[in-house]
Amino acid sequence: MLTTFILVVHALIAIALVSVILLQRSEGGALGIGGGGGLMSARGAADLLTRATAILGSLFIVTSIALAVLAASSHRGRVIDTTLSKPLTAPASGPGGIEIVPQAAPAAATPPATSAPVTPAPVTPAPIDQVPVAK
Repeated sequence: MLTTFILVVHALIAIALVSVILLQRSEGGALGIGGGGGLMSARGAADLLTRATAILGSLFIVTSIALAVLAASSHRGRVIDTTLSKPLTAPASGPGGIEIVPQAAPAAATPPATSAPVTPAPVTPAPIDQVPVAK
């Protein structure tokens, strides 16, 4: 229960941290706070965003460490279940109640002793003008 709560807080802090970082004015001015006619001056907004970034970053690290400690302390020894270590036997009937009867392996076919060895027929290549070509 405590882990779930800290995990939710951790996710909210991460979202807030990303938002605050994107609001800050970069050197190129992309995604920064535009205009100067707000409630705060440009310098005051920069100080506030810098301070908020430092606080949110610190909270993010603290919650990360807390989650790691909780995960390590919740590790319990596990007992291995050996009830399934016995070999399984085949069922007496197959699907639908059909009885499965094992069949004997077919006997190897042996050629008759009086037969002559078989030689393959010679293969002659077709002339080049008669070979089919895919179009």
